[in-house]
Amino acid sequence: MTKYDMTIIRSTSRSAPILAALALLLSAPLAHAIDTAPASTLQGAAVTRTVANAGAAPVTVSLKVDEYKETDVWGRIRSGYAIPDIGNSLVERHTKSYSLKPDYMARISGRASPYLFHVVQELEKRGMPTELALLPVIESAFNPQALSTANAAGIWQFVPGTGKDFNLKQNMFKDERRGVLASTDAALTYLQRLYTMFGDWQLALAAYNWGEGNVQKAIKKNQALGKPTDFESLAELMPAETRNYVPKLQAVKNIVGNPGQYNVVLPVIDNQPYFTTIDKTSDIDLAIAAQLAEMSVDEFKALNPQFNRPVITGDGKTKILLPQKNAEKFHVNLASWGKTLSTWTTHKITGAKESIASLASRFGTTPEVIRQANNIPAQTRLKAGSTILVPRTSSSIHSDIAENIVDSAVLAFEADRGEKRSGARTQRFKAKAVASSKSRVSRNTNSRRKHR
Repeated sequence: MTKYDMTIIRSTSRSAPILAALALLLSAPLAHAIDTAPASTLQGAAVTRTVANAGAAPVTVSLKVDEYKETDVWGRIRSGYAIPDIGNSLVERHTKSYSLKPDYMARISGRASPYLFHVVQELEKRGMPTELALLPVIESAFNPQALSTANAAGIWQFVPGTGKDFNLKQNMFKDERRGVLASTDAALTYLQRLYTMFGDWQLALAAYNWGEGNVQKAIKKNQALGKPTDFESLAELMPAETRNYVPKLQAVKNIVGNPGQYNVVLPVIDNQPYFTTIDKTSDIDLAIAAQLAEMSVDEFKALNPQFNRPVITGDGKTKILLPQKNAEKFHVNLASWGKTLSTWTTHKITGAKESIASLASRFGTTPEVIRQANNIPAQTRLKAGSTILVPRTSSSIHSDIAENIVDSAVLAFEADRGEKRSGARTQRFKAKAVASSKSRVSRNTNSRRKHR
């Protein structure tokens, strides 16, 4: 929002009428207009308005606009509410449900705290209602690692197809559906498109959850019957999830709007950027990046959940998010690092002979390290054509992973049925081979028991 450096042009020596007029001046319409105006337009400008003052002469108030920020993001969100309220039994039920779980609301708020300033800022840039910043509470509880049964991922819950429609990269190395910058940009673009399509934020939200085609069909059905086409009139045609979707957002909006009324304490989220972006043009291990930033790996991943592998590829478009203070540490530590930033490269599987065990031996590591780095389940083997991460060798120590490999790498595996085949062959083998096979089966069985 914008700071009001208030200069009052006094037409009377009495302060009370002026303060009353000032209160009128800062009523929602004008305050909202100033709050949502572009900073480049408002900075250093003066807003002057003559306000009627009951029982006294009009008072002219001049506001010198400077860079003001609310001390709390929640207040900033409240000031930008713009979606018409709905009030029905579902809203009441969900409001009560959320208010009876203050610990849950506090946990979600804490999880949202690194991202919320950015989301609100992006909404304001586009002139969109700020209560949309609360939508991830409904979608994902602000968990960037959330994954639905429909394979929707991230705080905004994009399914793979819709993610591709909005240019969210999804490859072996990263899934931008989970990254706060790319997914927020995509979600707001999508919501804007839906609002343009329906001219109604509640219907746009329903379409975000249910799909625009389904909402269009419901509208046409009600139109044919001569019925209204607002959200509440269409609700009976919607599945239960969508029918509850907008009421849930309204419930969260009610609580954020007046948390004291619902006995909810929202943790303070400072109204200033939590993170800054760092462009990376060369590969760097995720663990090394966290070390340079003097953060734990878990803290680093919380801001950068889009990275799927232990190496962050520097394809020229990669951005790392770091808290402001840690970004400074990162740059200082990077300047004096003096060692390789990445210990990983890629290898393409050419045939069945390349087992995980043989690859581990070839690249000087263990099968467990290769499985963990590539998220390869136990009791599976790699299919030919798969690209996997392996430790760098002396020949690849200074080579970054090529951009075409980043974009095209695939990983495929299948169940390892080697034991069954060897069991079938034991009837034809000599006694020594049979004993050896039994020994292997016994060892594998014991291994499986350990993992149960």
